[in-house]
Amino acid sequence: MFGVKNSVAIVCGGGPAPGINAVISGVTAEAYRKGWDVLGFYDGFSRLARGEKNYIRLEPSNISRIHQTGGCILKMSRFNPTKKESDLRTVVETLTELGVNHLVTIGGDDTAFSSSKVSEFARSIGRTINVVHVPKTIDNDLPLPEGVPTFGFETARAFATTEIQNLMEDAKTSNNRWYFTIAMGRTAGHLALGMGRSAGAAVTIIPEEFKQDKIPLQQVVDIITGSIMKRYLIGKNYGVAVIAEGVIEKIREEDFTALGTIELDEHGHIRYSELDFGQILKKKVLEEVRRLGIKLSIVDKEIGYELRCTAPIAYDIDYARSLGYEAMQFLLRGDSGALISIQDNKAVPMRFEDIRDPETGKTAVRRVNIGSVHYKIARNCMMRLEVPDLDDPIVANAFRMEVDEFKARYGYLFEEA
Repeated sequence: MFGVKNSVAIVCGGGPAPGINAVISGVTAEAYRKGWDVLGFYDGFSRLARGEKNYIRLEPSNISRIHQTGGCILKMSRFNPTKKESDLRTVVETLTELGVNHLVTIGGDDTAFSSSKVSEFARSIGRTINVVHVPKTIDNDLPLPEGVPTFGFETARAFATTEIQNLMEDAKTSNNRWYFTIAMGRTAGHLALGMGRSAGAAVTIIPEEFKQDKIPLQQVVDIITGSIMKRYLIGKNYGVAVIAEGVIEKIREEDFTALGTIELDEHGHIRYSELDFGQILKKKVLEEVRRLGIKLSIVDKEIGYELRCTAPIAYDIDYARSLGYEAMQFLLRGDSGALISIQDNKAVPMRFEDIRDPETGKTAVRRVNIGSVHYKIARNCMMRLEVPDLDDPIVANAFRMEVDEFKARYGYLFEEA
């Protein structure tokens, strides 16, 4: 025990995102300036839950310039200490044995939940650990106000935009080639839409555009095939399609079951993480375009992991350091139990209880607003089948159909548009 009045622990949970080290820098600089001890714990909550005091004492000498670097100097873990009361108890007791009475967590929705539970459990056994959470995810799906990104998102979008642009140039140079890129994002399409819009991808598909709870796999195939055919009609037999990872959970389970070679969990549900979604789409779309007499090659590629540890762009450096600074201001006021956001250039704490989904008890998910100007502009820049195409004999002929037949076959794509 250090015997100081105030000390703050920093714990990083979930997966990496550009700017984590900048948050650590912002917290440490302000805490040190106020005379607080700063302990950076390695590997998220995993070691703390085992009672391991594996940390580094952070101070200006060992955080200098880290704000410009990618990755996380404290390493990370997805370990969830809330699943067992004994783990929560060990976390709280290990922190208090070290004199820690404040906690800054950096992470996504799961880490935010863990942070709140650590504070609640500490109070239940007569201890005090004030907590504040700094929201992080390149998925941009935490419930901040619209237009306020999570830190790391803009860097991930910029890096991914360059990747898509390079793939587009490769497709153009090779000709007769399409790339299907599956973009990271468990439930929301922010990253896919952001990279697709900025890079000028031929088509971007996100889960939010489908009003139905479940859709047929063929619907996604038809959207992509429509994009391929419309570009073919203007002499461009190449392109890049961006598909958000979250689309996979919109598709009917029976459609994947019919493909065979799937893995089920203990409840009989499909393990989506084990599906090669890009390969499935590649196979199905190739069947369609070859039937239409179009010769092309398709390369499927996942984009996500290479974005998480890249060095942050200037925007995220400044943004993340500001969040770290404001997290400390929140704790210095003696407050607890919120995540920190910056809105209209002001720090706005958002209480844990206010951002929880009342049905699940977990942090709510922010999805893409398909009524927004950003989405409408992005959609208008895509090359995909539109309502007027249903009456166009040139488009129908490309699909080897008469207009009435073409309208009957593809009209369903616009039934809820």
